[in-house]
Amino acid sequence: MRWRAMAAGDLDGVVAVARVAFPEHPEGRACFAERLALAPGSCFVLEGENGIAGYLIAYPWPLEAIPPLDTLLGSLPEAREAWYLHDLALLPEARGGGHARAGLDLLFGRIDAPIALVSVNDSAAFWRAQGFVPQDSPALRAKLASYGPGACYMVRRVTKPV
Repeated sequence: MRWRAMAAGDLDGVVAVARVAFPEHPEGRACFAERLALAPGSCFVLEGENGIAGYLIAYPWPLEAIPPLDTLLGSLPEAREAWYLHDLALLPEARGGGHARAGLDLLFGRIDAPIALVSVNDSAAFWRAQGFVPQDSPALRAKLASYGPGACYMVRRVTKPV
């Protein structure tokens, strides 16, 4: 399996992976297509023998502004001091082989800014191990309501060498 840039022809595979990885948080094909169109340099797929086995989507986005699930963005906001990791998803057969970390390394190598995400499906420990730190405030808790119980907003800060 290898990571590569996502292309429009990969979208059906991305949707299929999302259905398996996030059954409680379904998103339509149009959402994935729009994210790819808005930020093609930060959308990747994990290609396996039988097709798409995973994907990673990120785009510039303000800190603490959580995009609503299954909603088109329209455009990227002017304030782009950070990035939002929309999804990192792998099929069960692709898990445990270091593929998630390899995908993140692709992203981390391209971004020199804080990266935020919403942790779901009891994944906070994984994200902590990748350098993400939970953030909490009443405003964030309200924004996380649609993500279900246990959802956590997390940020990975970038430390620049002196």
